[in-house]
Amino acid sequence: MTDAFAQLIAEYSAGPGQLRDAVRGMSPEQLAARPVAGKWSTQQVVCHLVDFEIINTERIQRTISEDNPTVFDADPDPLARRMCYDAREVEAELALLAALRSHVAVVLARLAPEDWQRPLTHSVDGKLTLRQLVERTTRHIPHHVAFIAEKRAALAGI
Repeated sequence: MTDAFAQLIAEYSAGPGQLRDAVRGMSPEQLAARPVAGKWSTQQVVCHLVDFEIINTERIQRTISEDNPTVFDADPDPLARRMCYDAREVEAELALLAALRSHVAVVLARLAPEDWQRPLTHSVDGKLTLRQLVERTTRHIPHHVAFIAEKRAALAGI
């Protein structure tokens, strides 16, 4: 494994801890609050991240195991409406996220360098490689951790 792939896997594996740190110490009321008008609560963000982690885990697995699979775009809004975000336990969501990343990281660490170039076709974004898919997945949690920080700041000002 090259240093670049090892670094990517380390960043990918660090995501669940970053999310756990972002929500640490928040009460159930704070997790459910929507202090930024028109935006999801922190709990909803956590559920969104987990739902997309499930989707991306399947995409990664298919790209590793199939020849040029087609993966389909996913709309976050129907998931948010239909997947009971307000009823799900944040701790269980964090545990699932950590388990999914750990599961995939074991496989990624054993890939040959050429495997990272395995292609997939995204229904909206077109041709991607496994590396690009893992990079996108890796960036998803930090992207939303910034929004959680914004919510925490807004809650502190209430």
